[in-house]
Amino acid sequence: MASNSSLLLVLAVACFISPAISQTCSTQNVSTRFDSCMDLPVLDSYLHYTYDAANSSLSVAFVATPPRSGDWVAWAINPTRTRMLGSQAFLAYSPRAGARPMVDTYNISSYVLTPGRLTFDFWNLRAESMPGNRIVIYASVKVPMGANSVNQVWQTGGNVTNGRPGGHPMNPANMASTGVLRLTDSNAPSSAPGSAPGSAQGPTTPGASTTPGQAGGPGNAGSMSTSVNFGVNFGILVMLATIFIF
Repeated sequence: MASNSSLLLVLAVACFISPAISQTCSTQNVSTRFDSCMDLPVLDSYLHYTYDAANSSLSVAFVATPPRSGDWVAWAINPTRTRMLGSQAFLAYSPRAGARPMVDTYNISSYVLTPGRLTFDFWNLRAESMPGNRIVIYASVKVPMGANSVNQVWQTGGNVTNGRPGGHPMNPANMASTGVLRLTDSNAPSSAPGSAPGSAQGPTTPGASTTPGQAGGPGNAGSMSTSVNFGVNFGILVMLATIFIF
C-alpha cells in the first residue's frame, strides 16, 4: 500500500495537471452566467457559452486582451469552414483609454476590415471592459437546427485608426486561432488549429448596446471542453498507477 505522504503527493500532481482545476475561465467574473467555459489554446482568450437545443441558440461571452491599448479583439463563427475568410465576426475595441468598448459586426469576405451584416440572426450584442485591460464580447446567435458543432474563430488584432481596424499580426498564435466548438458532444475535440483571421465588408451594424435579432436566449444544455475531461482522467490514472507502484 502507498504511504499517506505518497498519496498526498499524487493528489497534488493530479490537481496540478487537471485543466478542470487550472482553468482560468472558471475564475472569471463575467456579468452573465453560462453553463460552460473553455480556455482557448492561443492568444490568451476564453469562451463562456450556453447552448440551447430547444431554440437552436448559442449565447457566448468571449474574453481577450488586446495586444496594445487601442487594439481590437474578435470572435466569429464560420458557417462553412475552419478558417477566417467567410467568418461572421463580432469585433470590439476601446475608442480611448477608460472608454466603454464598441462592438460591431463583420462579414469577413476579404482582408479589408469593414463592418457588415451577418448571415445569421443575433441579439444581446454588447461589449464591456474587464480587469487586466481585457475586453468581453457578449452575444447570442442562431445556429442551424440540430447542429452538433460550430466553427469558431477568434483574434486579437492591430490598432484601430479613425474607427477602422487594422490588420492583425501574423504570429503563429494569430495564425492558429480557429477550431471547432462542440455543442452536444463533450467527448469530442473542442478546439483544433486552423487558418488565420481575415476581414470584412458591408453595411454597418451598431454594437455598443443590445442589438435586436430573432427571439431566443440562453439555454440550459452546455458542454465542457475535452481538455477538462482528459485532465481529470489523466490525473486519476496517475494517482492509481502511483498507488500500485508504491
